[in-house]
Amino acid sequence: MSRPASFLNQFFRLAIANILSNLMVPLAGLMDVAFLGHLEELHHLAGVALATVLVNYIYWTFCFLRMGTTGTTAQAVGRNDPEAVLLIGLRHGAIALGLGLLVVLLQHPLQILGFSLLSAEPEVEAAGQSYYNALIWGAPATLLNYVLIGWFLGRGQSGKVLLLSLVGNGTKVLLDYLLVVLWNWQSVGAGVATASSQYLMLLTGLLLLSREFHWQRIWQLRQKLCDRQALKACFMLNSEILVRSFAMVSTFGLFTNLSSTLGTTTLTTNAVLLQVVTLAAYFIDGLAYATESLAGIFQGRGTTTNLATLVKVAGATSLSLGLGFAIGFNLAPSTLFQMLTSHGSIVEQLSQYVVWLLPVLGFGSIAYMLDGYFLGLTEGRILRNAAITAAICGFSPLAIAAWYFQNNHLLWSAMALFMLFRVVALGLKVPQTIKPLDTKTPPLQGLEATQY
Repeated sequence: MSRPASFLNQFFRLAIANILSNLMVPLAGLMDVAFLGHLEELHHLAGVALATVLVNYIYWTFCFLRMGTTGTTAQAVGRNDPEAVLLIGLRHGAIALGLGLLVVLLQHPLQILGFSLLSAEPEVEAAGQSYYNALIWGAPATLLNYVLIGWFLGRGQSGKVLLLSLVGNGTKVLLDYLLVVLWNWQSVGAGVATASSQYLMLLTGLLLLSREFHWQRIWQLRQKLCDRQALKACFMLNSEILVRSFAMVSTFGLFTNLSSTLGTTTLTTNAVLLQVVTLAAYFIDGLAYATESLAGIFQGRGTTTNLATLVKVAGATSLSLGLGFAIGFNLAPSTLFQMLTSHGSIVEQLSQYVVWLLPVLGFGSIAYMLDGYFLGLTEGRILRNAAITAAICGFSPLAIAAWYFQNNHLLWSAMALFMLFRVVALGLKVPQTIKPLDTKTPPLQGLEATQY
């Protein structure tokens, strides 16, 4: 078993780098909100919020490319199997490229289907379609970046993930300012900025890979890439994570769509609050990614007695961060929200609903950590069942009531209950993953398998 000091150093070293890299994503999203929220016409911000529902269905559904890559890579690192590490990255990269090209080919049918299911005023829908039409061209790069990030995380290379995040999101903010503020491209500019930044991020990742292994190794491993047993295990895990992701994005999508039925002001209010939830979630996900990497390595090495310590440390830290965010925005709502929008009616509504950040982020922080834990163990079935249960039994009843009574407080209570159900469903499975103490388990050493 690893020494406590060594374990904590490994965990927090990974967590800090992951938090910094994750923090770039929601900060860039908040800049989108800030740039669009200060335009004279409010429908540009509302349109981007509406289109994000469709974009999330597309991209979040394919998050299995990141999630499935990290856990399996970490377990291969734990087994000290560098060939398997490389093969995992190549297989998932090929899948990502194929799916990304398919999304581009089907962009128009996806747009027609997606916006036919969403409700909004005509000018809001038009702004959302403009954003979608520009952003969707970045699909191949976005999905390949999922694999790169997952592969680097599985190998414990959080520094490279941080670099990719700085390049991608830094470019996005600069292009947002140029296209939205200076050139007044409005929602189209936000979409172009996002797509362009993804390609620059991909180029940076490929340059990092080119310095790390010989490209001819791909040719040498070409037959093993199509190994039937490995492909079956890959598709089984990814299909389970796909269902889990679909349940998650459907919940958030329904939340936003129901918000639109309550009016443009409420839709925009909830969009800003969800940006705060996203900020906290990406921050907490830095801990979840560290949990994911270490859980996978422990599983690969057979040192599962370390998992109990991992859950306790990660859980306590995640809860502290989640509640810290919620308390901060509750103590100074007007000051913080005025940084995101200059519309007085929106700021006033935000002050009424900010209290819901406490249960949503309190329960959500533990749920995100447990997601990372079970992803590291590649327990896709547990994640799938928990997400479905939370969506159907936790979120749906109160969401229906919120629509019937046209009540935004009920809608936020549905989101809080969704997070609680995830915690309970996942938490009940944790004891099954922890074996009795084995004093013969080796200590935690380096995290990477480096010979390619």
